[in-house]
Amino acid sequence: MKKALPFLVVLILLLGFFIGQNFTQKESGITTIIFNNDNKLSQIFDIIDSEYVDKADIDSIIERSIPKVLEELDPHSTYIPKDEVEEMTSDLQSSFSGIGIRFTIQEDTIDISEVIRGGPSEEAGVLAGDRIITINDSLFVGKDVCTNQAAMKKLKGPKGSFVKLGLQRFGEEELVEVKIRRDDIEVKSIETAYLLNGKWGYIMIERFAENTFAEFIKAMIELANQRAQGYIIDLRGNGGGYLGVALEMANQFLGEDEVIVYTEGANIKKEIERANGYGYFQDVPLVILVDETSASASEIMAGTIQDNDRGTVIGRRTFGKGLVQKQINLDDGSMMRLTIARYHTPSGRCIQKPYTKGDGESYAMDLIDRYNRGEFFSQDSIHQNEELIFKTKNGRTVYGGGGIMPDIFVASDTTHVNEYAKDIFTNRLIAQYTLNYCKANRQSMKKHQTYEELVTYLDRQPMLDGLISFARTKDIAPKGNEIAESKEVLTRSIYSNIIYHMLGMMEHIKFVNLKDSTVLKAVEILESGKAFPEIEG
Repeated sequence: MKKALPFLVVLILLLGFFIGQNFTQKESGITTIIFNNDNKLSQIFDIIDSEYVDKADIDSIIERSIPKVLEELDPHSTYIPKDEVEEMTSDLQSSFSGIGIRFTIQEDTIDISEVIRGGPSEEAGVLAGDRIITINDSLFVGKDVCTNQAAMKKLKGPKGSFVKLGLQRFGEEELVEVKIRRDDIEVKSIETAYLLNGKWGYIMIERFAENTFAEFIKAMIELANQRAQGYIIDLRGNGGGYLGVALEMANQFLGEDEVIVYTEGANIKKEIERANGYGYFQDVPLVILVDETSASASEIMAGTIQDNDRGTVIGRRTFGKGLVQKQINLDDGSMMRLTIARYHTPSGRCIQKPYTKGDGESYAMDLIDRYNRGEFFSQDSIHQNEELIFKTKNGRTVYGGGGIMPDIFVASDTTHVNEYAKDIFTNRLIAQYTLNYCKANRQSMKKHQTYEELVTYLDRQPMLDGLISFARTKDIAPKGNEIAESKEVLTRSIYSNIIYHMLGMMEHIKFVNLKDSTVLKAVEILESGKAFPEIEG
């Protein structure tokens, strides 16, 4: 007799469709689930298991069905299989056990783009530009073998364990073999914080993770000690993370009882988060930078600064991800992230952009649609819903409808990006070219310790000519005046990539910010003393 199917993980997913579950034992935001198994879906699976003509792989059916169930709820409720949980959560943890490298996959091979300073790989002698050919004496190249997920599984492991790599290194005929002892690798949220123009503190926050607030306070204090007169918080490209971290950060800038955010849901009563008045930076000039990839916690941060008229938001309309999600650990080690409420800014705007249940494809295409409509290049292309008008603390008009529209719009800079440059960028030729260049010229460049020194060196090299020749080997050639038109944008991209490979993120961002139109606008606003929005009317 076949045993009755437990289906403890499947039935959980029918939260929006079936009655019979309840939540208990809440600990640290994680929920253990107990539910009534007496429902139609359970009966159906039991019957399939006992009556179907062929032997049915119920577990496999369940795994494939779960995502389809959640797709009917909203775009962000999601199921994470057991073997993907660690990868999905490691970015928001303060550390993980690994070998301390960053890599890309080029031509079906792992290219090491950065060796984390002080990490196990640096200690073992691994160099940026090395290519991983073997892992533990097994070949690890080829389209079917070398994937990001497979590489992470091979390279991560318990602290203290060893992994053996066979490295292809420029100038070496034989593989360079290294044995690396895995150790805790700190996952930083802030790699770039410096004094811009000698008086404006610039901080780029990549994510809202476990350690982000501590990193943020440290960076703010260090910049204050350097006599920063105001701050630029760069949230562009920041897809969010932990709500609590965003609340702690916003609290540093707001006065007592000022609303940071509130949440509402059908099964969740309205909860209002307010500042406690103990923030250290309540009076400093402040600018927040955002773009179309700023999402979730980034939008909460930008929205509360805007609605409280605490600072100026500059850039482009944010993504529009404003759904509160509960992380639910399932008994088999898999995980579900279930939407339980929506985020609203202090003025009442819902951050979440509209979506059609079950139509994940249209939702996924939204940014492309916005690009095609010209939203990234002209503020006039952005449709503001006149029925969703809200007021900030000082009476300024802001609009709902999804995402945060900045106070000052800055178009995406595509100056001098002609068809030739597009082909080069689309095919990622600059990344390949600069990685090869660093491999061949590392010895002559490693003595340069700042981006200024490295730029001086690169100015004496035929860098653009090298790229043009490399592109020709990939059947990409310029026409007419295309080289002259795209010379500046291609050269700066070459330089920024090499600076990143040789000197790391901070020097890379310092160089990029010299010509970054959004950063330049932020400096202009701070210099003019207009970081605090004025009262309307």
